[in-house]
Amino acid sequence: MKIVDINYDLSRLIQLAQSKDRQAQSAIYKKFSPRMFSVCRQYLKDEQKAEDLLVTAFMKVFTHIDKFENKGSFEGWIRRIMVNECISYLRVNKKIYYTEEENFKEESANDLEIQSSVEEIQYMIDSLPVGCKMVFNLYAIDGYKHKEIAEMLDIEEGTSKSQLAYARKMLQAMITDSNKLKNGTQNR
Repeated sequence: MKIVDINYDLSRLIQLAQSKDRQAQSAIYKKFSPRMFSVCRQYLKDEQKAEDLLVTAFMKVFTHIDKFENKGSFEGWIRRIMVNECISYLRVNKKIYYTEEENFKEESANDLEIQSSVEEIQYMIDSLPVGCKMVFNLYAIDGYKHKEIAEMLDIEEGTSKSQLAYARKMLQAMITDSNKLKNGTQNR
C-alpha cells in the first residue's frame, strides 16, 4: 500500500487520481474539500445539505477527472463542478423565483461602512430569495458575467442584472439596519 502525502505535487496527484488511485483521490479531497464546502455553503443555508452536495460533486470530480486537461486551474475546474451541482440541486428541489422588476438602481456598496462579521454577512446572504442569492453568488463571489449566468440559469441577461441589483439593494438595507442597531447599542 502506498501512502500519498497531501503536499505531493498536484499535477502528479491529478495523474494518479486519473488512474483511479484511491490515496490520490483522498489527498485531493482533503486538500480542496474545506474551500469547496464554502462554495456549496454559499448556495445552501443548510450545512448538512451543503456537505451532501460536496460529496456528490466530488464523486463527479473523480468520475470525470480524466476530462481535466491541465488547462487552467484545477481548483477552478472543481469549483465549477461544485457550483453546477448546487444550481442543479436548487433547480430540482426548490422553486426559484426571480423578481420581475427591472428598474433597480445599482448603488455602490463602497459607501457603506460594514461593521458585520463574516457570519452575519453569510446570514444576510442566506436570507436573500433563492434566485437573487444564486445570481449574487455567481456574479459577486464566483466572478461570472451576466451572459454566463443567464446561460447557466436559463434566464434573460436582464433578469440576471435585475436580480443582482435587487440582491445588492436588500443586502445594503440589511447592513444599514445592522449598523444602526450596533451603533444604537454602542451609544447607550
